[in-house]
Order: sequence, then C-alpha cells, then structure tokens
Amino acid sequence: MNIRVVSAIALLCLVWGSLWGLVKHSLQVFPAFLFISTRLILAALTLMLVQRILKKSILPQPAEWKPLVILSMLICFGFYATQTFAMQFVDSGLSAVLVFTMPIFIGVLAHYFLNERLNQQKVIGLVLGALGLIAILWPQLHHVHLNMSLLGQVLLIGSGFFWALSTVFIKKNFASYDKIKLTIWQLLLGGSLMFIMALCFEPVDAQVWLNPLNESALFDVC
Repeated sequence: MNIRVVSAIALLCLVWGSLWGLVKHSLQVFPAFLFISTRLILAALTLMLVQRILKKSILPQPAEWKPLVILSMLICFGFYATQTFAMQFVDSGLSAVLVFTMPIFIGVLAHYFLNERLNQQKVIGLVLGALGLIAILWPQLHHVHLNMSLLGQVLLIGSGFFWALSTVFIKKNFASYDKIKLTIWQLLLGGSLMFIMALCFEPVDAQVWLNPLNESALFDVC
C-alpha cells in the first residue's frame, strides 16, 4: 500500500470522524429533517457539477429509475434520516459506534443476498465485533430506561442495518454503475422528498437559516 493510499484513508477517517460532533452541534440549531435533506440536496448538486465538469452523463436510463428510487429511499430515509433524528438524543461518540454496527449486518446480509459465504474467519470477526459493541454498551445495559436516549440508540443501530442493506443493494444492482452518478440520484431523489415533507411538518425560522455562522456549519457538514 503506497503513501498516497494511506494518506487518502487517513484523510477520509479524519473528515468522517469530525463530522459526528459537527452534526450533533448543528442539530441544536436546525430542525433534524430539514437539516439532513438540505445536506443531501446540496451534496447531490455539487456532485452533479463535478459530473458535468467530467463531461459524463447525469440522467439515468428509463430502466434504471426504479432501482434508483428504491436505493434512495433505503439510504435517505432508512440511514440518513433515522441516524440524524436519533443523534438528537445520543452523544456523538456513542452514535458513531452504534451506526458502525453496519459491518456486522453486512456480513450476514452478504451471505444471503450476494452469495458471499460466511466462513470461519468471517464468523469470528463478526462475533468479536459484536462482543466489542456489547463491551462498549455494557455499563448502560445495567441501567436501561425507556426514554428518548434508548430510542435513539435503537434507531442508530437500525440506521446501521439500513446502511448495510443499501450497500448490499448497490453491489447487487449497481456493481459497475458510475459511482458519482449513482450517488447523485440516491441523494437527490430521497433528499428532495424529505425536504418537501420537512417543510410541511417542521418549523422554518429564516433567522436561523440566514445566520452566517449556521450556514458555515451546514456547508462544512455537506
């Protein structure tokens, strides 16, 4: 593995890791679903510009719309919306741990849907991962209370499941598809629907959205 690959992985970990705290902070300012839908739409439009600069096609073929819609609902509502809503009630560090149950789920789902058989090595890895998760949660398991924090933790694990399900769906249906084009539509379709729904059910305070500091936080997260 060369230095460029290592540097890219390190940068990805740094950016991805820093997002959790920034998202948690932003949720103290913005309504959850307006926040996440705006993120998704802005990210999709940015990638659309990149795709245009690369002079690659943007519009899917007619037969591609159905699987794209299914994928978009899985990733936008099952993963992003669920995760963002739940983070209002759970610390950012614990949120990250719970969402990253995804590899455990994906190992099981890939066994059944991608014919990637669970061998002894994979099973040991999944068991160790599950034990690690239990070890992290063990202090809280002694004091379980039916409150929003518990609901948030359950939803975060659920978002990890939908993240895994989306990943398996992509590998099964879009293995050779243009990845930028795929990301554009999986974010834009679900993000647009969520934005419309959020406008109907969440408060919109113009002063919050037009505050330069809040806008900066939103664009940093995007």
